[in-house]
Amino acid sequence: MSERDIQNQILLALSKAGCMVFRNNVGTGWQGLINKTRTGMIIIDEPRPLHAGLCVGSSDIIGICRGRFLAVEVKTKTGRVTKEQQAFIDAVKKAGGIAGVCRSVDDALELIS
Repeated sequence: MSERDIQNQILLALSKAGCMVFRNNVGTGWQGLINKTRTGMIIIDEPRPLHAGLCVGSSDIIGICRGRFLAVEVKTKTGRVTKEQQAFIDAVKKAGGIAGVCRSVDDALELIS
């Protein structure tokens, strides 16, 4: 099962369990004045970066569950957590939130129990 499939199942299960959850996409793209060439290429004039997500390492799913901030890092069975992702999880826990790595719906439901 792909990470995206696991993530969608977890989002649905956490919602059904009463949590308010959101997908948190983290990354950088480019924006500016778009110009298309005759060959179909796109050129961006006056480019500037567009940063998405909370911060580098922030979890795939964020939200509120039972009055506490919730952060869920979704991984496949073999997926590895980066240093930045672990630091985010640790910071959320230290601040009194609920955070962890989940590889299945069962993991996510256990995390909020």
